[in-house]
Amino acid sequence: MNIDYKKVMAAAAGYEKDISRFLRDMIAIPSTSCEEEKVVQRIKQEMEKVGFDRIDIDPMGNILGYIGTGSRLIAMDAHIDTVGVGDPNQWAFDPFGGFEDNKVIGGRGASDMKGGMAAMVYGGKIIKDLNLDGDFTLLITGTVQEEDCDGLCWQYIIKEQNIRPEFVVITESTSCNIYRGHRGRMEIEVSTKGLSSHGSAPHRGDNAIYKMTSIIDELAELNHRLKDHDFLGKGSLTVSQIYFSSPSRCAVADGCTISVDRRLTVGETAESALHEIRNLPSVTAVGAEVRMYDYAKPSYKGLTYPSDAYFPSWLIEENHSATKTLAEAYRGLFKSDPLIDKWTFSTNGVSIMGMFDIPCIGFGPGAEDQAHSPNEITWKNDLVKAAAMYATIPSIYTKNY
Repeated sequence: MNIDYKKVMAAAAGYEKDISRFLRDMIAIPSTSCEEEKVVQRIKQEMEKVGFDRIDIDPMGNILGYIGTGSRLIAMDAHIDTVGVGDPNQWAFDPFGGFEDNKVIGGRGASDMKGGMAAMVYGGKIIKDLNLDGDFTLLITGTVQEEDCDGLCWQYIIKEQNIRPEFVVITESTSCNIYRGHRGRMEIEVSTKGLSSHGSAPHRGDNAIYKMTSIIDELAELNHRLKDHDFLGKGSLTVSQIYFSSPSRCAVADGCTISVDRRLTVGETAESALHEIRNLPSVTAVGAEVRMYDYAKPSYKGLTYPSDAYFPSWLIEENHSATKTLAEAYRGLFKSDPLIDKWTFSTNGVSIMGMFDIPCIGFGPGAEDQAHSPNEITWKNDLVKAAAMYATIPSIYTKNY
């Protein structure tokens, strides 16, 4: 099939108002992790309206919409949970009432990442409108709990639903560039124990907070000597939280715990990252406990799917069929060469490719720097470009590979 790229672009531009309205409707529905039920129902309504061939909501609460009935399964994914709004005084507009002008749409989730969901649904409609079919089934997923536990939704989809696409387009924000990987991450807990005593006689106790201070200093130094990679960049870590236990404000602390956000580059694993911390002189000197966090929180449907808080890095090559497919679609639609890059943050690709080796590639509306920020916006032109890309990718891939 030869794709008429001008017709695809015209169709996408013609749906700009529909995409914008749908996105604003989703923004208006608060949907932090484990609270996505109402936005899932709104997505189902839009999928039904534009003519999806099949729509399922799985036992975890992910929505799976299908276009076509061909033998080759290609998937596109957007998580539809968001972080909270933070300090409402930092917002210039209502994060759920939203904001819209001729160029942008604002509100929590505009870029991260309900915009990707809106563009995918209308990419599916364009496939229907222009008969851009072939021997493929396109699966469009709106997935849950990503902000709490990246990739948990796809662990469930792959392992429990036995769904394994040939490749997956991640529609997290890329400013409409093509992204082919990102560092992984893990969440680590370090704990020290002490002995409480009255604060007036600290020499009688053993202060767990003091024990932690040298550990924090060594962690800061460790950050500078972690492994590097020429494309994904260097591994990193930061102390992100600190807690203590003590009988009162007038007592020596008998416990102290820190959380470490560890970003993993190529060649780093959960085991290697834990080993590095456990072998720090300050950790061994005080007998600190170092362990990986886990996650076991019920979805909005009540299903709990436990997982370690370990999210591997992933990377596909520039000459991979998925990368070349998106580059061909980009050149056909926009008459220029794409920028091929990587994300700074993490996506559902940590499980899809990082754990299960199903190729992932990224293309999404909106910008990374809008994620988790007050006054979050996305650009209408990005939404149109993304819808056009999503409409052409399955045909190009199944024709060439």
